[in-house]
Amino acid sequence: MNGSQLFSLADRVALVTGGSKGIGRMIAEGFVAQGARVYIAARTAAKCEATAQELSEFGTCFALPADLSTREGIDDLVRRLRERESSLDILVNNAGTGTLAAFDDVTDEEWDATVDLNLKWLFFLTQALAPDLRAGASAERPSKVINIASIDAVSVNRLDIDTYAYHASKAAVVHLTKQLGVRLIRDHIVVSAIAPGAFVSDLNRRALDTPDELAAIIPARRIGTPEDLAGGAVFLASRAGDYVVGETLVIDGGFSIMR
Repeated sequence: MNGSQLFSLADRVALVTGGSKGIGRMIAEGFVAQGARVYIAARTAAKCEATAQELSEFGTCFALPADLSTREGIDDLVRRLRERESSLDILVNNAGTGTLAAFDDVTDEEWDATVDLNLKWLFFLTQALAPDLRAGASAERPSKVINIASIDAVSVNRLDIDTYAYHASKAAVVHLTKQLGVRLIRDHIVVSAIAPGAFVSDLNRRALDTPDELAAIIPARRIGTPEDLAGGAVFLASRAGDYVVGETLVIDGGFSIMR
């Protein structure tokens, strides 16, 4: 066994959706540091371009701005990626959203917007890129799909936060990961997921606004760092994670166990 290659992503092509900030950026930066050629997709073109430029200081990163909440946006992203690459080794499905609304105030429009982006379009982007993932895959070096779920998918948030569509969609991502995992492994595509806990992101306002208060109720007594998340993603994306099929890796300092 070549230990130096166990976590290497050299010569691999990765696409990280929602990669301009928060969890997506953390993962993209980890991939760049391990030698991958990384493409980040995000809705806001200026932010996407700026992040790609910043990450290019550590390796190779390109921006592919895209609106992944529509079929047209997905098709356009796939077309532009294929103009640059003949195959894809790693897909990270991180683009997502969530809204806060009391039970009696949830609207069907808000529900659809959350579930569609977090679940429906995650599936259809994976479907659209399946030929690209198959193109470079083999039993010795499978391609990878990493879906970003949430600890809200595996335990109930007790912090009086009403995010019904978000919880439901992320729980569905965990189960979809299992089904995709056992189906796509036939094509040498390994599907897994990450359920992040408290990391600083736009969706986790408590980690942004009151980090010390939140850290006090996490067994590890701290908010997650970019290295914590990148480490898990690199593990799953690299040779080290080749035999992890359909599973969800919880990265939360023990938070979901305690709650």
